[in-house]
Amino acid sequence: MPGMADFHNMAQRRQTTTRDKPTVMSNTAEAVSVRTIVVGTVVVLLAMGVRATFGLFMQPMGLAHGWGRELFSFAFALQNLVWGVSCIFMGIMADRYGSGRTIALGALLYFLGMLGTRYAADAFTLCFMSGVVVGLGQAGTTFPVILPVIARAVPPAYRSTAMGIASAGGSLGQFLVVPSGQLAITHMDWTGALWLLSLMMAAALPLAWFLRGKPQGHGGPQTLGFAVRQALMHPSFHFLSWSYFVCGFHTAFITLHLPAFVTDAGLNASHGATAIALIGLFNVLGSFYAGKLGGRFSKKWLLAGLYGLRAFGIILVLAVPLTPVVLYLFAAWMGLFWLGTVPLTQGLIGEIYGLRFAATLSGIAFLCHQVGSFIGVWLGGYVYAHTGSYNGVWWVGLALALVAMLLCLPVRERVVGAAA
Repeated sequence: MPGMADFHNMAQRRQTTTRDKPTVMSNTAEAVSVRTIVVGTVVVLLAMGVRATFGLFMQPMGLAHGWGRELFSFAFALQNLVWGVSCIFMGIMADRYGSGRTIALGALLYFLGMLGTRYAADAFTLCFMSGVVVGLGQAGTTFPVILPVIARAVPPAYRSTAMGIASAGGSLGQFLVVPSGQLAITHMDWTGALWLLSLMMAAALPLAWFLRGKPQGHGGPQTLGFAVRQALMHPSFHFLSWSYFVCGFHTAFITLHLPAFVTDAGLNASHGATAIALIGLFNVLGSFYAGKLGGRFSKKWLLAGLYGLRAFGIILVLAVPLTPVVLYLFAAWMGLFWLGTVPLTQGLIGEIYGLRFAATLSGIAFLCHQVGSFIGVWLGGYVYAHTGSYNGVWWVGLALALVAMLLCLPVRERVVGAAA
């Protein structure tokens, strides 16, 4: 993955030539930083990759059980909402009791939820296992918990790049796991595919040991309550959180409904899976360079530009008949700006409000992201059920992209209070 070489220079920059001991400490710090980045990226890769496969199961599971798109939309919407709400509590758990325990709990719940989805035979079980249990698992294994761990493990000059690498891992997971999931459905049926995805999340469980530890105060807010009140009273936190809402709307709607949108247009199901994978592939670069550029330029302007550029991809879908070429162009374009919001948004939260309670504050902002996800997924199913088309939702997504761009502009990139 691009950018890992940057971290091999850390020891050289931090070494002194007068004593051996500081040199050893610098080498140790470098090893811990690189290990944390690699392991954290792998956990995000697995969690986000598995999440991106849910749209593939809508049609085969629906045919097997007689379920419609509206039920799947609600279950996936519930998953996103539970993910967002529980991120706050997982963030508090990570800040107070350590990230390793939190990530291990998340991986276990994710595994159980995927396995339970395999055996779901009625609507309630589907919604509970894939909606509630998987949502809880995602909260402990994704960005709001993982990125603060990485941010604390590297020097300030490398934080934005490091978070970009981890975010790119989520996109790489989408690129690798979605085609694997489609192949598994083709050759093993959807039941075998869900078993395979369950085992992927079980593999994340032992990785939590390498991400153990909890944050220490370094002059930042002394209590969790103070940190939360300080952020909620600051307008920039609301601007960032509600622009994140739009990111959630876009990514969840497209992840779940694009495969069905593609087959409705007369294309093969494999085109939809390929498009989702392409979004992930192009966002490996998009997320990495969003983090990289965020270390050099104003994050709020980069974030505003990212949302604005998403609008052009949506215009392409609305204005041009869908063919494989148009679909892949759309996927590549959206991929460049897909999860680039994550290192920029969470980087701004860490810079403005400090790292001591970054997991909790990131969880609160991510709740807004997931409210957007809930609405995007549910609205897609609702509009399709009543109109037989997704066009209305695409128009809403276009308008929201422009709103998010404007919300980023008044963000003040300055440290608040005693944050550090």
